[in-house]
Order: sequence, then structure tokens, then C-alpha cells
Amino acid sequence: MLKQKELMARVKELVQSDERISACMMYGSFTKGEGDQYSDIEYYVFLKDDTISTFDSAKWLNEVASYHLLYQNEYGTEVVIFENLIRGEFHFLSESEMNIIPSFKESGYIPDTKAMFIYDETGQLELYLSGLEGSGPNRLTEENVNFLLNNFSNLWLMGINVLKRGEYARSLEILSQLQKNILQLIRIAEENADNWFNMTKNLEKEISPENYEKFKKTTARLNELELYEAYKNSLLLVMEFRNLVEKQYQLTVSNDFFEKLLHYMNE
Repeated sequence: MLKQKELMARVKELVQSDERISACMMYGSFTKGEGDQYSDIEYYVFLKDDTISTFDSAKWLNEVASYHLLYQNEYGTEVVIFENLIRGEFHFLSESEMNIIPSFKESGYIPDTKAMFIYDETGQLELYLSGLEGSGPNRLTEENVNFLLNNFSNLWLMGINVLKRGEYARSLEILSQLQKNILQLIRIAEENADNWFNMTKNLEKEISPENYEKFKKTTARLNELELYEAYKNSLLLVMEFRNLVEKQYQLTVSNDFFEKLLHYMNE
């Protein structure tokens, strides 16, 4: 049995027996049939409003299993690394905050909401989860395409400027940011945008081998020549996709502008 499955069984046992807990739902890879030995376990635990102020999450997670590390990340999530080196992410919220669940629809396609259900004594959780079923928001929009082209252009010029200045580390950081725009453009072009916010997830399986090879050429190490080559390839790739999607969308960024950027890089 996977170590994750053992932890998941223990979480289910605890939430069902703890009178302070009103409901619990899971999210992430295991609810999508993608969980494996490298996956995290991820939960929302909803506590009765009159108990949340005294609830000790550190003590509760130690009842799940002993851990090496526990801290609250920048999003307010309790991140735990158990002794078996399985990562867990836990959100402990009050029962009255269960109305946050409809907002999860923005994350994309959710194939099986029943797999997300763990426990509920309120009768609300299943109803909320049922509203998440089906396709997520349509990402194949003119607004998204134009935002990506504009944002890429801004990041690309900023990155080239700091690269020319000799700030190679900063240029590499900006390159990683504009690569996200490239991947979202690829997903739009291929009409495969379910993993919109987590655009690198399953990338090796979800985009064509041809586009994967093109994307590889936009990567670089902390090396001046590699960075210039990656920026050049990034711009050429986005120009290619701009011409491709122009057939479907009214675009605000012209080819002439991209040509001007290309010339600027070579000055």
C-alpha cells in the first residue's frame, strides 16, 4: 500500500471521530486518479465555529502521524512533512467558511467530486461539491490570449534589459516568469487548458512532443550565452503562436512590435 494511502486512512478515521470537526474534503492528485508514490495529500478540514479558536492543529496532525516539519506557508496553509517524507497540505477553517468551496471551480476541470468527499455532519459539503462537477472556466478566450501576449512582451523586455546590464541571475528569474505565459499560450493553441494555473503539471503528457521540444529551447542555465539564446527562442516561439492564434482571435500586439523587440535584442 502507498504510504499516502495509509495517511489518508488515518485522516479519515480522525475526522470521523473528532467531535470538533464538522466536515472534511480532499483535493489534489488522489481525487483526480493521478496520485502515486510522489504525490502530496491535501485537505480542507472544517471545524465547528465554537472550537476553532482552541483547536491545536500541530497536536492534531501529530495524531495523523509523526512529522519532521510543520509550518504555515505564505498562503496560510499548514504544510507538514511526515516522518515518511510524504508532504501534506491542510487548511483548517471554520464551518461557516465552507462557502469558499464554490470558488474552487476556478481551478479547472474536476473529474470526480465524490472522491473529494471525506466526512460531513452538516449536510452541506456534498451539495457544495456537486457544484464543482464538470468543466472549469473557458480559458480559450480573446481576453486571455491578449493578456498573455502583453504580459510576455513586458516581461521579455524587462528580462533583456537586465540581461544586457549584466544581471544574469535576475534575468534568469524573469525568464522563468515569462515561460509561464508561453506554456499557457501553448495550452490555448492546443485547446488543452485544464491545468491553467498549474501549467507545468503533467506537461510531458499534456502537450504535443513538438511543442515540448520548442519549449525546452526557452530554458537556460545561469550563463550569459544560454540566456540570450533562451530569450531569442522565447520570442520566436511566441511570434509563432501569435500568428497561429491570430486566425481565431482579435489581437492587440502586432508582429511589427515583436520584430522590433527582436531587433532590439540584437543591438
